[in-house]
Amino acid sequence: MNEIKSEHPLSDTDLLASAPGLENRFRDVISGRFDADEESPELLPTKRVLAPMVETPKLHKVLAQAGMGSRLEMEQLIVEGRISVNNEPAHIGQRIQFGDHIKVNGKPIRYRIDPPPARVIAYHKPIGEVVTHDDPQNRPTVFRRLPKLYQGKWQSVGRLDINTEGLLLFTSSGQLANQLMHPRFGLEREYAVRVLGALSKEEKTLLLDGVKLDDGMAQFSSIEEGGGEGANCWYRVTIAEGRNREVRRMLESVGHAVSRLIRIRYGAMVLPRGLKRGAWMELDEADIRVLVKAATPGGVTGDKRDSAGGADRGATHAAQKPANKIRGPRGANVRLKKVAGRHDGAVQPDPMQTAFGYIGADSLVRQRKDGNQKIKGASGGGRSRRGR
Repeated sequence: MNEIKSEHPLSDTDLLASAPGLENRFRDVISGRFDADEESPELLPTKRVLAPMVETPKLHKVLAQAGMGSRLEMEQLIVEGRISVNNEPAHIGQRIQFGDHIKVNGKPIRYRIDPPPARVIAYHKPIGEVVTHDDPQNRPTVFRRLPKLYQGKWQSVGRLDINTEGLLLFTSSGQLANQLMHPRFGLEREYAVRVLGALSKEEKTLLLDGVKLDDGMAQFSSIEEGGGEGANCWYRVTIAEGRNREVRRMLESVGHAVSRLIRIRYGAMVLPRGLKRGAWMELDEADIRVLVKAATPGGVTGDKRDSAGGADRGATHAAQKPANKIRGPRGANVRLKKVAGRHDGAVQPDPMQTAFGYIGADSLVRQRKDGNQKIKGASGGGRSRRGR
């Protein structure tokens, strides 16, 4: 689908005035100036480990709360060797966590420990890393740079091939990962792509209408020119699914080889400004809520604040009314894009024109300036101290 643009495009000055701190600009991504904020002396240094969040109550307390007896009685059963955790004899003072299997006298018991809240980190993947836990060719993997997770393991939200760089999300929740990847919700992936030779009008139309690949039809939601030098031309493209090497294959199908590919957005999350290649940051609770909302039936990637009409009301109004602009912060006009793959008529404001409804543009800078201890990272691609 073609992009719907506002009648009065905003200037850079207007954009920064309507969205303070927004400098996550397309031209910065493709020029190499994107991570210049990392060198700013105003920013606090990043942390290299995750803060522990896992709820690990003591075994005898959990058994007592499950109605098995008093805490003293449970301790006595532990001493007598009548209780096991994950098929291993329990011991006094042992702590358990969500998912552990407990047996009393050889019989499994039911108990309740709430699962830990989902954690999400945004990683700036460099070229040369593969998205797998075990690579037969022993190539560097993205997981070697990630911080140690105290429970479970990191699951990637989609993949990027070895020659693609940019935003890659990881979560501790398999359910959330599946939700964010499910094609039903059509979460947009946005890329900066450099190709050999300029796309003709006919080729753009073909890519927007759909091209046939080996695994079915594929189409871009939008295509924008991004400049370039000589035969190398930059474009901003969005797509609502994440099949293997799909962007590359689509452009190759119309005769253009891709020389560089950078993912700059996934759903509501844009590549955090100031996050160097090989570094990561953890999303806070508010940002995770916005990310999840975009992948919820009936949810819209809207303003994460409940002010000025609210995200749901504003998005619903825009979807029902055939207007081509929506009011953003301080009355700014915001470009809209139809979300391919969704059937509720939802629209998303363009994150490269305003920060309205999107997260990540200034998350790293804002949270580090505030001294937020939830922000962590392996600055400059360094490894975590607490494991790989």
